[in-house]
Amino acid sequence: MGEPEERKALGQPGELAELVEWVALIDACVEPLANPLVDLTDPDWIRKMRERPSPLDEAGIRAEAEAALRDVLSRYEDGDEGVRVSLRALLERCHRFGRETTLPFEPTTQGFRQRLLLISVDDQGFDTRDMMVDLNDLCGRARTAGVDIRPLLLEVAGLSSDVDKYGMGSTRHILLRAAEREPCGLW
Repeated sequence: MGEPEERKALGQPGELAELVEWVALIDACVEPLANPLVDLTDPDWIRKMRERPSPLDEAGIRAEAEAALRDVLSRYEDGDEGVRVSLRALLERCHRFGRETTLPFEPTTQGFRQRLLLISVDDQGFDTRDMMVDLNDLCGRARTAGVDIRPLLLEVAGLSSDVDKYGMGSTRHILLRAAEREPCGLW
């Protein structure tokens, strides 16, 4: 979907226009910090990379990025299919924002729902396998916390894309498959 169509679907101008601009600005701030040059001849390069702050922390915008992500998730959950398609496209276009901005896992029903919504709006990111590993880990952590997972998986599957982006199933299909297993999860 092109940007003019996305702006129309998101109800531009207005609050959603501000969200689109905010996410794009955060993405632009993080982009140059996300792939630093690494001197592979330095014997301490691995340690230095591990000790390096995250791009959000380095830019000093973690709080703003997390607030924008919470807004994205809220609008994704409450919006119609057109809004959800546009927000998926926004995160695909602003991939650094999507990759670098996360929310801490809260071992509650709402915390699990938020993480599932993030998986849904990210729509497999660049690699379905990474999404599946994250989903399976999330299911295990939620089970350990005593969260009733199945209804949440089914609820968020209903909001998710039915497009098979990489030949491993759509996000909706993967979430439904995780809900069908006992215990819930992919493996």
